[in-house]
Amino acid sequence: MRWIVTLGGIGSLRPAPGTWASIAALLLGLLLHRIGHFPLLAVATLAAIPLCLWSVGRFTAGMADPDRPEIVIDELVGQWIALCAPSAGFWLMGLASDRFPWPGWVAAFLFFRLFDIWKPWLVGRADRRRDTAGVLLDDVWAGVFAAVATILAAGLSHGIMGR
Repeated sequence: MRWIVTLGGIGSLRPAPGTWASIAALLLGLLLHRIGHFPLLAVATLAAIPLCLWSVGRFTAGMADPDRPEIVIDELVGQWIALCAPSAGFWLMGLASDRFPWPGWVAAFLFFRLFDIWKPWLVGRADRRRDTAGVLLDDVWAGVFAAVATILAAGLSHGIMGR
């Protein structure tokens, strides 16, 4: 279980294991996008959610606080949710899977880290749950907020600014 919840030991990296995990998730997400475009990334994201709940639940069974810093599989889920926004946009625009312009994935990464660290509103509420679902839910909400922010930034850049 430790290997799964730490993403192969990435959760042991210091400082900022969540950021290291987000970088690894971003790279893996870009690879998934390249191999199978948005549909593969979306399916992988949906498959990672029950894997996260199951593995974190097993790993933290009997622990008083399951939200341990070495558990970073939740960052993978949140980062992939954020990355789904530009991936879907590029897929819907008909871009080839080997094209994933850097502003989209950089924005998804930066917005996810912002919301995951800042923990506004629903992100913070989920983080305060201190249960297995809360370990995942704060990152799900951070990923959703990051996806929306990425879409808004793209709309601003491409629509209003005409780029």
